[in-house]
Amino acid sequence: MFIESFKVESPHVKYTETEIQSVYKYETTELVHENRNDTYQWVVKPKTVSYEFKTKTHVPKLGVMLVGWGGNNGSTLTGGVIANKEGISWATKDKIQQANYFGSLTQASAIRVGSFQGEEIYAPFKSLLPMVNPEDIVFGGWDISNMNLADAMARARVFDIDLQKQLRPYMESMVPLPGIYDPDFIAANQGDRANNVIKGTKKEQNLFSCVCYESREFKEATKVDKVVVLWTANTERYSNVVVGLNDTMENLLASLDRNESEISPSTLYALACVLENVPFINGSPQNTFVPGLIDLAIKRNSLIGGDDFKSGQTKMKSVLVDFLVGAGIKPTSIVSYNHLGNNDGMNLSAPQTFRSKEISKSNVVDDMVNSNAILYEPGEHPDHVVVIKYVPYVGDSKRAMDEYTSEIFMGGKNTIVLHNTCEDSLLAAPIILDLVLLAELSTRIQFKAENEDKFHSFHPVATILSYLTKAPLVPPGTPVVNALSKQRAMLENILRACVGLAPENNMILEYK
Repeated sequence: MFIESFKVESPHVKYTETEIQSVYKYETTELVHENRNDTYQWVVKPKTVSYEFKTKTHVPKLGVMLVGWGGNNGSTLTGGVIANKEGISWATKDKIQQANYFGSLTQASAIRVGSFQGEEIYAPFKSLLPMVNPEDIVFGGWDISNMNLADAMARARVFDIDLQKQLRPYMESMVPLPGIYDPDFIAANQGDRANNVIKGTKKEQNLFSCVCYESREFKEATKVDKVVVLWTANTERYSNVVVGLNDTMENLLASLDRNESEISPSTLYALACVLENVPFINGSPQNTFVPGLIDLAIKRNSLIGGDDFKSGQTKMKSVLVDFLVGAGIKPTSIVSYNHLGNNDGMNLSAPQTFRSKEISKSNVVDDMVNSNAILYEPGEHPDHVVVIKYVPYVGDSKRAMDEYTSEIFMGGKNTIVLHNTCEDSLLAAPIILDLVLLAELSTRIQFKAENEDKFHSFHPVATILSYLTKAPLVPPGTPVVNALSKQRAMLENILRACVGLAPENNMILEYK
């Protein structure tokens, strides 16, 4: 059975005019390695910590600014939200298609809330806590190309022609603001697009991009209450992390004053956002968040999240390797091949930008491999190769082919081969939507443990967004979790705690 909404009735939950307040018992474990009877042994001690959560229920009018607004992802997301808002339908070769949000965790997935008369009861994910309605979002952004969004949509060749024709009147007046362009950080083949760029020194570019979206400009013009900024522009090469340049907050700001060349455009945007306390999310694989920027975000308690949208091949990998290792099967070789023909593929044809993507895709299995010392010796790791090729003809319809070879019982071998045709931007756009909605929601949640006096927000390095990214950004000293099921459970269970619900553990003891 599916229900559209629900309200929790519990002595541990209180609904006020402005907040949802909950008291939550967090059941966890504490491990100690101690000497007992002259022998060291591991001892696991169950532990319960009481937390209080409070979530503001007022949903703000949200502005979303995309860096790379005129790219495939930006035009696809903008057009998709407009199509849903206006109730647009269009003819395909198969049927009359209705606009939807398929592929969005917040808009198109469900959570289990219990059982009723022997039947499982589910509700929309978005019913857990008040969230921004996508159709109330005001979009804006920057791009190094001055093409309006309607023409950018046509250039992307993602939507059917009938849908493009219906969306054109809504999008042809949308023109990106000038963007920061540094040819040293992206492929040389992107130069032809760069006709809409911010001039000046790094500091001048940073200040200009800052003025574009802060309350003096974007917020005043659009009357929004909050802004979230997300990078969906080209993959950049990795920035060199150098002592004295970008290793600390002070050094990064001093490097900006000196107009150091090794500060990437994405870092400039992120820096501007942190200085204005505007949430910033990196949807590409480069190391936008150099140590000095992370340091600054923590000092200013300004939300940052990333890296790299997890949409197709990597999402499958984070499911399949988790399944194999969890089943006691030992993956020994993982070979991933991709070819695509959109501008992302064109930019990734340069070795320096491909390297950023290779790093992002290759690290996704690490935590799963490290979890099972029965299968893997210390330091042992599967052979893992990632290949990406640019094939213009296939456009946005990326092909991903994977071969997983594993060792099984008594020296046997098992090989799984997958072919995945990924409509790249149609998979990425709902993820962008989820990222900005969850980032906004997380800024309205505060909590404290039983031994703390004051409520506080989540850590500014937003691990809560890790389900949606290939290479989750985590605070220093925090373990990285890539297994998709664990990431989703973490996110859902935190939101359940905010309304006083127990984590979904699938035990269903009442039927055992």
